[in-house]
Amino acid sequence: MTTPHPHGRLRAASDFAELAQRVRDSGLLRRRYGYYWTKLILAPVVLAACLVAFVVIGDTWWQLITAAVLAVVFTQIAFLGHDAAHRQIFASGKWNDWVSLIVGDLLVGMSYGWWQHKHTRHHANPNKTGSDPDIELPVIAVTADAATRRRAGALGWVQAHQGLLFFPILLLEGISLHASGISRVARSERLARRWVEVAFLTVRLLGFLVLVFLVLSPGIAFAFLAVQLGLFGFYMGISFAPNHKGMPIVPRGMTLDFLRRQVMMSRNVRGGRFVDVLLGGLNYQIEHHLFPSMPRPHLRRAAPIIAAYCREQGVPYTAVGLFSSYAIVVRYINRVGLGERDVFACPLVEQRLAIVAGD
Repeated sequence: MTTPHPHGRLRAASDFAELAQRVRDSGLLRRRYGYYWTKLILAPVVLAACLVAFVVIGDTWWQLITAAVLAVVFTQIAFLGHDAAHRQIFASGKWNDWVSLIVGDLLVGMSYGWWQHKHTRHHANPNKTGSDPDIELPVIAVTADAATRRRAGALGWVQAHQGLLFFPILLLEGISLHASGISRVARSERLARRWVEVAFLTVRLLGFLVLVFLVLSPGIAFAFLAVQLGLFGFYMGISFAPNHKGMPIVPRGMTLDFLRRQVMMSRNVRGGRFVDVLLGGLNYQIEHHLFPSMPRPHLRRAAPIIAAYCREQGVPYTAVGLFSSYAIVVRYINRVGLGERDVFACPLVEQRLAIVAGD
């Protein structure tokens, strides 16, 4: 492998430093306390209103509509927990941690400790083989090597058809998110505030189950939980899927500077204010990866600044429409599932070699 020239590394580092200065000068890293306090107050109020409505409506199949509404509410609250975990809300790390614990564990039922550990690794090396847990999925193969290792039995059949099954599989994501968090909290490895998470998850998950079966008859209760968990997982899945899947996969041994590592492996989703709200700001994935602590409402304003800078530096900046992003993802994982080795054009390696050669 070609060794990068030290001047190339210094130049690449200064590339991001210059961008960071532009963003800082624009004031887009300032806190948005009013915005977030409004959301922090509304989140439990809206959730409480939904639960009151659930009790008042009583034992009826109309509760499946309530289940769908709760799936949306839980996902929107999870987006708020994501912001807190990235230190977007408060300057104090402890305040952000406690917001994440309350919002994630107590309101949504997802372990903050599990998610933080996994998500930090993803942000450090998006789409890098052996480093990014988001491309090591239990059912869907995101890399050609993963598809090759698993091509046997029922799982092999699923992966061979994973392009067709991608969206139906997302209906199981809600169960997976809850189960992964419980598994992490239950393990003996070190976990900060373990007993807080145990208490919050117990209250949220068991309390919700008890409430559902107290209000609803068994048949309606199981249907309600299936709809709520299925749509919650589906919504979470379609919010995160467009961000990186179908973008270049970084080989294990390749090292990229921060700017290119974050921009070239990420994809933005265009669509205006509606998509901003629908995806909780995750549609500005490039901006979020470059500046994880930037408050969500500033991402829209940062996007044109960062896009223009990337054009100046010759760094590919990808932004597509919402439905186009899903088409790209499905087409990509379908090709992986069918066993194609070269499932993407590889401008990444060529550009890296060009950068080195230019030094």
